[in-house]
Amino acid sequence: MIGRLTGLLAAKRAPQILVECQGVGYEADVSMTTYYQLPEIGEQIAIWTHLQVKEDSHTLIGFTTEQERKLFRQLIRVNGVGPKMALTILSGINNQEFANCVAQNDIVTLTRLPGVGKKTAERLIIEMRDKVEEFANFDSISGSGGASPAGSERSLQNEAVEALQALGYKPVDAEKMVKTALQGGGVDSASGLIRKALQASVQRA
Repeated sequence: MIGRLTGLLAAKRAPQILVECQGVGYEADVSMTTYYQLPEIGEQIAIWTHLQVKEDSHTLIGFTTEQERKLFRQLIRVNGVGPKMALTILSGINNQEFANCVAQNDIVTLTRLPGVGKKTAERLIIEMRDKVEEFANFDSISGSGGASPAGSERSLQNEAVEALQALGYKPVDAEKMVKTALQGGGVDSASGLIRKALQASVQRA
């Protein structure tokens, strides 16, 4: 079991990163919460990991904190919630917001996340009710996140759309979300654009 990686951040393109450890490159999928906290490419990084084993693939999933990994592992124990959906949940809302949804029986907010239907949201609330207290005071999103990558606004838009699609949003919805996020201005990085699009999607009335 690979539980932690320490090395250089060789590449990052949401929602995947490449960590080079003593000449070996490890690819890992990450939530946007983790992605926002990544350092510059070429800098040292240490991430907690979860190894997902399937018949046809082995996939590493990375987290900047052990706390986020614990919540991820609790989520995938819920019937109907796989690793991809768990990452989508962690990308759309942080630990505190998820705990609030469970405590307040807030099905509406959960169903705004891609792939989370009403029945799944109900299962999350029921099965996670006695497990979220340890995460309730932990806010895993910090700072503005991510350095501004080189490239035009169009390249940032394309990267953001691709990342949202990888998280489960339909292409037409991902493009609409990104265009809406761009309207307010003040976005100069792909991670910032993705964050703004996700927040608007979850918070919309």
